Amino acid sequence: MRAAVESGGRLPFATWLRIYLRLFAVQGAWNYETLLGNGIAFCMEPALRLLPGGRGGEHYSEALARHARYFNAHPYFAGVAVGALARAELDGVAPALIERFRIALAGPLGSVGDRLVWASWLPFCSLIALGAFGLDARPLTVVAIFLILYNLGHLSLRAWGLRVGFERGLRVADALAHPLLRRGPQYVGALASLIAGLVLPLAARRITGDGHLLTVGIVLLAIVGGVLLARFGDRVEGWRLALAILALFVLYSVLG
Repeated sequence: MRAAVESGGRLPFATWLRIYLRLFAVQGAWNYETLLGNGIAFCMEPALRLLPGGRGGEHYSEALARHARYFNAHPYFAGVAVGALARAELDGVAPALIERFRIALAGPLGSVGDRLVWASWLPFCSLIALGAFGLDARPLTVVAIFLILYNLGHLSLRAWGLRVGFERGLRVADALAHPLLRRGPQYVGALASLIAGLVLPLAARRITGDGHLLTVGIVLLAIVGGVLLARFGDRVEGWRLALAILALFVLYSVLG
């Protein structure tokens, strides 16, 4: 099996599919001691069956125990770690080197994921859904737009991470330095700001209608909110704020 991996650089499709589906449960055994460690080992397990001796063999047991220890990463980027570590195990890399690689990999997978997903992609999808609300879309349509757009992003991200992790192995750091990952949050954030300027007036118009008093109230609220963000912005997480605003608009559309 090792020769097949080296020549093709890919897992058997059935094994890849099992790992990919398990990635959705990578946080299922999260705890304060190992964080994602148990989940990483659980996701890797189908690939570890390909080690010499098969399932239950000495190599299998040692590798599974090695990866059930402490590990932290963004859950959507966990596939990068799973793929890269599985490739290292199947290539017979020394355990000491694999352990150093695990330690070095955790930090980047956390920071890149937070900036790309929570701080950029999630607010962007929320604003698109808010724009649909401002264009008189029905509440269920607004929710569906958000869920479809957001899930297309994270499903693709999980698949990409698993593929590139296994293909690159210990050289996966090259993929994490891709301009899309380094500059993507900046571009998505700028685009989200532009969209916000377009959709917020539309959403406010739908809420206020011809109610001038309500319009004045919203403007005053926006001014106060802007002042508070300018004063305490470093303590506010953008994705939480975006979700709160989207939830308020959806709630109003349902009750209104």
